[in-house]
Amino acid sequence: MVKGIGGFGNMTGLFKQAQEMQAKLARVQEDLAQKTVEASSGGGMVQVTVTGQMVLSAVKIDAAVINAQEKDMLEDLVLAAVNEGLRRAREMVAEQMSKVT
Repeated sequence: MVKGIGGFGNMTGLFKQAQEMQAKLARVQEDLAQKTVEASSGGGMVQVTVTGQMVLSAVKIDAAVINAQEKDMLEDLVLAAVNEGLRRAREMVAEQMSKVT
């Protein structure tokens, strides 16, 4: 059975809702591009900054951990800090996206 013209009103409303949702999503993505999270490892000896777009934007390493004999430890600290920064950025993105719906 085919609905009359009244069915198009519902479709128009859905289109409008979809457009509003797209606009909200675009605003959230713009906001996230400006936001950052920081994480560290080794008691702050290695610090990283990650943007809401999952871009590693800064790495700071305390001079005390720059030692050729402890290269493996420094690599582990950098890896741990980056992974924590990415985890925090994902949480931030999820929180912001939940505001859209």
